[in-house]
Amino acid sequence: VQLQASGGGLVQAGGSLRLSCAASGSIFSINAMGWYRQAPGKQRELVASITSIGNTRYVESVKGRFTISRDNAKNTVYLQMNSLKPEDTAVYYCYADLYGSGWLRADYWGQGTQVTVSS
Repeated sequence: VQLQASGGGLVQAGGSLRLSCAASGSIFSINAMGWYRQAPGKQRELVASITSIGNTRYVESVKGRFTISRDNAKNTVYLQMNSLKPEDTAVYYCYADLYGSGWLRADYWGQGTQVTVSS
C-alpha cells in the first residue's frame, strides 16, 4: 500500500491550496483518512479526518477555513485550505486507516508535502 500526496506549495496569506492524497495497492477497505501537520519545533497535530461515511472533524484552528473530503471510488482524500495563515505553514502528512492484504488493519502514511504561507 502506498499513499501519494500532492498539492503543497508557497502561497500568500489569505490564499488557498488543495491537497490530495491517493492510496493504492492491495486495499480491501479504508476506514478513516485524514491529514496531520508538523511545523518546525512543534509536535505533529491532527488537522482533519473523515470516516468512510463522511463524518468529519477538524482541529479548532482550521474550522471554517479547511474542508476535508474523500472520493471512495478513487481511494483519495482531499484537503481544501482557504484563508491560509502563516501559522498554517508546516509539512502536511496524509494517512489512511485501512484493511490491506490478508485483511490486516493498519495505518499508512504519505510522504509529506510542504505548505508555506507567507505574510
